Amino acid sequence: MDKLSIYVVEDDESIRTMVVYALNGSGYEAQGFPDNRSFYAAMNQALPDMVLLDIMLPGEDGLSILKQIRTSPRTAQLPVIMLTAKSAEIDKVRGLDLGADDYVSKPFGILELLSRIRAVARRTVESGKKSPEEQEGIYEYRNIRMDEGSHTLTVDGQEVTLTRKEFQLLGDLLRNQGRVLTRDQIMEQVWGFDYGGATRTVDIHINTLRKKIGDDGSIIQTVRGVGYKIDREGGR
Repeated sequence: MDKLSIYVVEDDESIRTMVVYALNGSGYEAQGFPDNRSFYAAMNQALPDMVLLDIMLPGEDGLSILKQIRTSPRTAQLPVIMLTAKSAEIDKVRGLDLGADDYVSKPFGILELLSRIRAVARRTVESGKKSPEEQEGIYEYRNIRMDEGSHTLTVDGQEVTLTRKEFQLLGDLLRNQGRVLTRDQIMEQVWGFDYGGATRTVDIHINTLRKKIGDDGSIIQTVRGVGYKIDREGGR
């Protein structure tokens, strides 16, 4: 595949320079930005394949920028890895709740960062570039139709816009009709790692997903103390 383009949003010039240099030397096309203004200006010109986003930034912080990324249809699917000097669990959870694909705590090693980038790319960028024939198929359940090849979801014939995480989450539930998926299993399958402290992230995404698909959201059942499932009954 073509070189991945990566935007690095980091106000610390030494860290930004080091990361951009390492990424370019590892076969990526990286550009660095010290704040939200320069980052947004670049985004208006061309979207990257991935963003590395620091939480602590002058002006608008990284979590606010992440929220903007996830609420815009143009960038909702854009993979984002958070860079944070904060060790508090709540900051990591907030980033995951807002749709971050992963996080790396400072200080970090370049080899660790490159490994995280490759892992996120495998789950997002590379899978998204597969042809429809390579993607797993079409799922129908009552008035819901999911097409993983074209990454579309319709409810009663009307297209519903989901974030990538919401789409993956619903896809996993539809593929496993009749089975209960634990929160830890969902974290592993959708976010790509097991982080028990972030299981409430799953609950938040389930609630948002239910709201987006309206009355049909009731098909997602809560199994108290375990996780979630969609029953086989009613599927086609």
